[in-house]
Amino acid sequence: MKIRDSVALVTGANRGLGLAFARSLLERGARKVYAAARDPQAIALAGVTPLRLDVTNLADIRATVAAAGDVTLLVNNAGISRGSSLLGADAAAAARAELETNVFGPLETSRAFAPVLAANGGGAIVNVLSVLSWVNLAFAGTYSMSKAAAWSATNGLRNELRGQGTQVLGVHVGFMETEMAKDVTSPKTPPDEVARIVLDALEAGESEVLADAISQQVKQGLSATQAPYLVEPRR
Repeated sequence: MKIRDSVALVTGANRGLGLAFARSLLERGARKVYAAARDPQAIALAGVTPLRLDVTNLADIRATVAAAGDVTLLVNNAGISRGSSLLGADAAAAARAELETNVFGPLETSRAFAPVLAANGGGAIVNVLSVLSWVNLAFAGTYSMSKAAAWSATNGLRNELRGQGTQVLGVHVGFMETEMAKDVTSPKTPPDEVARIVLDALEAGESEVLADAISQQVKQGLSATQAPYLVEPRR
């Protein structure tokens, strides 16, 4: 997948990593960048085309497909975290909300855009996952669960879209300097750096990218006898 002259759509593009993706895509020569968010008025980046998109709303998704039929790159970045443990008082409600946005949102958006990508030569989908796809932290237990499901969905989409020539890239990253991680004291990576690493991997034709040191360390340890998901992780 080449960024120059591509037509990209980034969900959750009003801030954080989504904004960094949109900015980096423009800098790398994308012909057009659709910046999608629940409130398109929140998008202040010059040079993008704002679109209204709530990824949990099927009508919004259909309208976005109709407005952006030239897309060759879909970046599923929109996500939420309710900050709930699995045994928290509102765990079930938190899990349902996170699954709707973090799993069903990118799934439905990918399903809707798959024919568009096929018609435009195959293109690519980038799914923003997390190091929490592999480990579960108590302060984000339901979020971790949703990201594990999103990882599985990403792997399935890759297999099912291979025949139409669509590249599917899964992104694993730990804590970033974003609003979602504002209370985290562990080392955090700047979103612009993550966007650069991800787009480099996309252009290299990769299927998975580990965008920071903690993701690399956790992935390496998954086959160990005491794998990271078997021990109590530290925040």
